[in-house]
Amino acid sequence: MFISNSSRRAVVGAAGAALLVLSLAACGEKESTEQPGAGPSATTAADAALAAKVPDAIKADGVIKVGTDSTYAPAEFLDADGKTVVGFDVDLFNAVAAKLGLKAEFESAPFDAILPGVDSGKYEVGVSSFTVNEERKKSVNMVSYFSAGTQWATKSGNPNKVDPNDACGKKIAVQTGTVQFDDITARSKKCTDAGKPAITIDQYQAQSDATAAVVSGKNDAMLADSPVGAYAVKQTNGQLELLGDIYESAPYGYVVKKDQTAFAEALRDAVQAVITDGSYKTALSKWGVEAGGISNPALNP
Repeated sequence: MFISNSSRRAVVGAAGAALLVLSLAACGEKESTEQPGAGPSATTAADAALAAKVPDAIKADGVIKVGTDSTYAPAEFLDADGKTVVGFDVDLFNAVAAKLGLKAEFESAPFDAILPGVDSGKYEVGVSSFTVNEERKKSVNMVSYFSAGTQWATKSGNPNKVDPNDACGKKIAVQTGTVQFDDITARSKKCTDAGKPAITIDQYQAQSDATAAVVSGKNDAMLADSPVGAYAVKQTNGQLELLGDIYESAPYGYVVKKDQTAFAEALRDAVQAVITDGSYKTALSKWGVEAGGISNPALNP
């Protein structure tokens, strides 16, 4: 979940829609998982000029070693085999690596171990829905590639006429321990302060359960991290629709060592290249998260 301060989300694991169940079976595995031919990189041609910008130490073996916390569908999670990392972060970074003439190798790791792993050289880049913020930029370089915030979703057609700006008296689902719970709690207080009915807030341990509650009609709507909500809409085959705009957005960034500015610049230029050639949109559309797309990647925005 998007957090405005140092962490990317309030709950790690159980954060995706239905397919996250698959990732939990092998959560925490640390075996290296290559992605041969996965996603857009299978057809993304290398750019000689961009490849030339990659430092020799990085391109020597033709591989970018990537640290990722594979518990966060649809960004990065373990496939049914319990070891292959999949998701929109994976497909997109495969395309970025291919532009640089390299192949990405993803290794699952605890979220809080990735930044130290990048700093130590265990990983050459961290790709794990890291929110760009000032605290992180003090110790690493960050290349923006996506934007995430909070978004509402409701049953298709919005039969209960939910208005995110006036949900007083409605039944709203959120995942336990998330910033969305704080958000909806504050909105409910505004209702009661104005003499209106409180919002009924139902908390669920798993985001997939919150999604199911809206599909069944138990709840009128839900709040979730914007890519997670968009993925839930896609997975329910049109039973849900997004409601209103994404808000409180911030960029996600690839993480590179602080002293590897040239490599970070090459990554930024490669992100721009996949935006230009359309493989960026292909990767996001595949997972239903194109609403978080950006047009101008930046180094340490």
